[in-house]
Amino acid sequence: MGYRVAVVGVTGAVGREMLQTLAERKFPADKVYALASSNSSGKEVSYGENTTLKIESLDKFDFTQADIALFSAGGDVSKKFGPIAGEAGCIVIDNSSAFRMDEDVPLIVPEVNADAVDGVLVSKGGRNIIANPNCSTAQLVVALKPLHDKFNVKRVVVSTYQAVSGAGRPAMDELFNQTKGIFVNDEVRPEKFTKQIAFNAIPHIDVFMDDGATKEEWKMTAETKKILDPAIELVATCVRIPVFIGHSEAVFIETEKPIGEAEARQLLREADGVVVIDRRADEGYVTPIECAGEDAVYISRIRRDPSVENGLVFWCVSDNLRKGAALNSVQIAELVVARGLSGR
Repeated sequence: MGYRVAVVGVTGAVGREMLQTLAERKFPADKVYALASSNSSGKEVSYGENTTLKIESLDKFDFTQADIALFSAGGDVSKKFGPIAGEAGCIVIDNSSAFRMDEDVPLIVPEVNADAVDGVLVSKGGRNIIANPNCSTAQLVVALKPLHDKFNVKRVVVSTYQAVSGAGRPAMDELFNQTKGIFVNDEVRPEKFTKQIAFNAIPHIDVFMDDGATKEEWKMTAETKKILDPAIELVATCVRIPVFIGHSEAVFIETEKPIGEAEARQLLREADGVVVIDRRADEGYVTPIECAGEDAVYISRIRRDPSVENGLVFWCVSDNLRKGAALNSVQIAELVVARGLSGR
């Protein structure tokens, strides 16, 4: 039996990636609806290599026509249309932050907490809505999961180096235009970002909170606790860098049980969704440019942290448009199918 799938926000970078990922992974869809604002209605988008879909207006769409809906159109759109779709019996997989911390909405990374998907159903106290975590959280918890299972991670200190695509297509355009302009002595005018992004690093993602952290940093803490373990203490510093695709993280963990470098490396090699490339030589590590277009979370630079009793350090990179957004959403949809879940 094939499924009817609606993709909301197909004109954005993640929405397009969702369509591409559904096609690449041969998701069992009999029908795919491409949805966006009425301004884009009638335009076409690609689905796979040889198929185009005509965009339909989200405002006019009847969600009883869909079994699963992948949302990537921003929090305001999700808050308005997500519950409508859920009440129509459609299982919603939302990429925004709108529902992530709601107690009756599971927050899922399939390699980490797949069993939480059962809580999506209304009959189990859910709302037919599943949340996709923040892109920087998704790759982190995939890396932490095998280490936490074996050694019990107590504390995480993480610094992120995040690509501009995490802020959408206008942010990518701003990096491109600023970089080009600098070479011809044009004036640099920040619009999407608070400061010049070309040839720079900005330690500011999302809004500032009362304690001095940004909301992006708070998300990493709160979401890691919800997905993996509420007992884990985590502090993050999130930095935007002039890279188009691929988030990087320097991760420092402290564990309850003694953690050995060799054993940790082997556990990561065997973990779902993880690829370890870790040679102590030139080019023996993965950078954002190499992970772009790839599905895995790549781990490099694994070493002992001598500053704490049971400490480990590693470098983690992943394509934020894929594992951080589109791929994880499609994997959740595959999980829904595998477990035979229906919102009706």
